[in-house]
Amino acid sequence: MTEESQLARLGLFDARVPRYTSYPTAPQFTDAVGSSLFRQWVGAIAPGSRISLYLHVPFCRRLCWFCACRTQGTSSDDPVIAYVETLKSELALLRDVLPEGVTLSRLHWGGGTPTLLPAAQMRDLARAVFDVVPMGEGAEFSVEIDPNEIDAERLDALAEAGMNRASIGVQDFDPEIQQIIGRDQSYDITRDAVDMIRARGVHSLNADILYGLPNQTRARVADSVQKLLSLSPDRVALYGYAHVPWMARRQQMIPSDALPRPEERLALFDTAQELFTWDGYEAIGIDHFARPEDGLAVAAKAGTLRRTFQGYTDDTAEVLIGLGASSISRFPQGYAQMSPATSGWTKAVRAGEFATARGHAFRGDDRMRARIIEALMCDFRVRTDELVADFGLTRAQVDAMFAPVADHFGAFVVHNAGGLAIPMPGRPLTRMIAARFDAYAMAKSGHSSAI
Repeated sequence: MTEESQLARLGLFDARVPRYTSYPTAPQFTDAVGSSLFRQWVGAIAPGSRISLYLHVPFCRRLCWFCACRTQGTSSDDPVIAYVETLKSELALLRDVLPEGVTLSRLHWGGGTPTLLPAAQMRDLARAVFDVVPMGEGAEFSVEIDPNEIDAERLDALAEAGMNRASIGVQDFDPEIQQIIGRDQSYDITRDAVDMIRARGVHSLNADILYGLPNQTRARVADSVQKLLSLSPDRVALYGYAHVPWMARRQQMIPSDALPRPEERLALFDTAQELFTWDGYEAIGIDHFARPEDGLAVAAKAGTLRRTFQGYTDDTAEVLIGLGASSISRFPQGYAQMSPATSGWTKAVRAGEFATARGHAFRGDDRMRARIIEALMCDFRVRTDELVADFGLTRAQVDAMFAPVADHFGAFVVHNAGGLAIPMPGRPLTRMIAARFDAYAMAKSGHSSAI
C-alpha cells in the first residue's frame, strides 16, 4: 500500500477538521462570556507584565471572492474614519481597566485592509494605542498590507509610528487564477510595495500564499512560489484555500468544478514546500516557512513556538487582547470575542461598554487538551513528563490517553515512554491527530475523545 493510499484510508482527503488556532475552537464559544467577564479578565492581568494587542479593521476597497474573513466593502473613507473613532473609544475603555505598567510585546493591525486608512488616521490610531499601552523593549509592531492599497504617504505614517514588520498577501501571481478568485495583484505591484516597505527600514517581511485554488497546477504553484522567493520574505504562510460558499457567500463566485481534487491539493503543497526548503527556508509547523534567523525559526528550535488566531508566532505573552468588531482575545482564563457585526460593536462601545458577545471560560480538562493540541500543531510531539508535571496526571493515565490515537494512526504516530510524536510521513495528518484530543468535536461526532 502506497503512502498516499494509507493517508486516504485514514480519511485525509475527506476530513474537515479545524485549523486549531485555539482550543476550544471558535464554534464552541457561547454567550456565557460577556463584557463583565472580559473586564474581570483584563483587570486580572499582572501589573507591569507584557501583553499582545490586535486591532481589527474589517474594511476593504474590494472584496476578494476567495476570502472568508468578516469584512465589508467600502468606496468611501467615511465609514472607515468613523470606525477608527470608535476604536479609539474602545481603547479608552481598555485604559480604564488595564492594570498599571503593562507594555506591549506585539501589536498587530489586521483586517480586512488596515492600509486603506488615510495616513492621518494611521498616525492618530497609533497615538491612541500607545497612550493606553506603550511598546515594550524589543516589541514588534506588524501591519497587514495590501499592495494594491498602499502608497508612500501611508507607509511613511506606519514607519514613523514604529511598524517594524509588514505582512503582505500574495495568494497567487497567475493572472488567470487571480481573475477567478477576484484578486487582481500583479507581481510588479507587489514588488514595488516590498521595495517601498524596505526603503523605510522595515526589514522583517511576512507573506501569505495559497494552494488549492481553482485551476492551480504544480507548474503554476511553482511559478508563483519562485516569484515570491525573488522578494526574499523572512517568513511565509502557505495556507490551503478553504472553499466554504455556504459560510462565505462571495465564494459562490468561484467555480467549484475548477478546484483541485484533495490528492492534487497535497501535491500542490508538496511542490511549494520543496521550493521553500530548497531555498533555505525552514518548515515551521504545518504550513509556515521561515529563514533560519527569523524569530519563528528560532522559536521552533527552542520549543517556544505558539499557535494563535493569526497562525504561528514566537510571541510568548500570556494575554492577547483583540479590539474591533469580531476580534478575539485570549486570556489564561479563556477566550472572549467582540460582536461580529460592526453595527453591534459600535453601539456597545458608544454606550461606554465593551462589545464582548461570546467566548469560552476554561473548565474541566480544557487547558490540558489545549496544551496537547498546541504541542502537536507546533512541535509534532507531546511529552509525557510535561503533562505529568503540569496537570497532575500519572504516566499510566497519559499512556492510556495516547494509546488509542497511536493505534488508530499506526505508523504515522510514534508512541513510547517519552510521549506521542508525529514523524514526517504523518504530518499531513496533524490536524486529524489533534482532533482526537478535541473533546467537543469528538462528542459532536458521537465519538469519545482520547482521555
